[in-house]
Amino acid sequence: MAEPEPEARHQAHTFTLPDQSGAVPTSAEARAKRRIAALEEELEMIKQDRGTKQRKTTFYVAQGRAIRRMVVLYTNLEDLITENDRRYEEQESTREQDRLQYGYILLAQVLPWLHERLAELDIDDCEDMRKKLKRGADAARGDDTSTLKDLSRCLAQLKTFTRPSYLAEWDWGNNRVKVGIRERTSDYIVSENSWPLFLYEGYKINGDNLEQGLFMSKILVQAFKAVFTSPSSAKEADRDGDGADVLENNRRARRQLNQVKVKTCVASIINMRKVTPRSLAYVVCQVRFALSSVSSWRTVDGDFDYEVFWNNVVDFFEDVPGPVAQRRVTKLLEWWTRKIFRKNHREDLTPEVVSQMSVTALAEQRKALEDAAFDSD
Repeated sequence: MAEPEPEARHQAHTFTLPDQSGAVPTSAEARAKRRIAALEEELEMIKQDRGTKQRKTTFYVAQGRAIRRMVVLYTNLEDLITENDRRYEEQESTREQDRLQYGYILLAQVLPWLHERLAELDIDDCEDMRKKLKRGADAARGDDTSTLKDLSRCLAQLKTFTRPSYLAEWDWGNNRVKVGIRERTSDYIVSENSWPLFLYEGYKINGDNLEQGLFMSKILVQAFKAVFTSPSSAKEADRDGDGADVLENNRRARRQLNQVKVKTCVASIINMRKVTPRSLAYVVCQVRFALSSVSSWRTVDGDFDYEVFWNNVVDFFEDVPGPVAQRRVTKLLEWWTRKIFRKNHREDLTPEVVSQMSVTALAEQRKALEDAAFDSD
């Protein structure tokens, strides 16, 4: 086949010059197709961006639900962050500042991604993240308040001695005490500066040793289970001794429901294996509120300040006077962990503990016998 003449080839690819507007002439159909494609691409990017923002919101709100329960009941995240920054410039600190700093350390443990994220994000993104975390934190506190309010109505042991106004230092056999509280006299002020009777084992106190039985009441165990394992598991606190293993409970529930989706308990979600001072302080405040006649959460109820009360509970565990008191606190927390979790103690198998066990002891005995035989030869 003969090739087209040079002039024919040139005519087939003739470039149309722009008109006065400077635009190279093109068909309306082609322009519409390109515009539609551009709009579809833009819409897809908007959807992706919206989905990313929604996923971030869901993530932050869900993660924030652990903050009130495990770290701080009232303090803003900004105060924890500010205190951590202050430590780089100032060495001296007050008890309040130490409480804040330990709160930041716990926050970084509960949300291990947060410390690095705070350094990476700009100011606006950090503020947005903090607001969403706070939303989740406050929502969890509200949910737990509702749960325990409902639970307090059906717990069998809720008799007069579990009223929030019944305090450890008063003689409840004396009618003058009851009248003084009812009439709100200055001699009988119900405030955060007294330990309520419902905190004590058997709801009884030893006036010569106010620490005996403190934070060991049945209602506290039931409430802790209701918040961190499940409301139904609170019934297991009736048993004398160890509580049910949380992981085994979840597995049993899944088997019983035959592949029906089971809601994982809070303790499993946040990888909680031990009862901590601040999680216990959270439950103590929630129980006190549940037993009160107030219907909505507040910081101050009459003469009672919940924020200061939370601090008092936390300081009991974290601000001990010495090693003897620390051993008692450690023993109390171990009792709580047995009540709630029972089986999972592998993290307690430190090298020091393992060194005192029979496998290690036998290995050392065999080595000693071997050395003795070698020396005799």
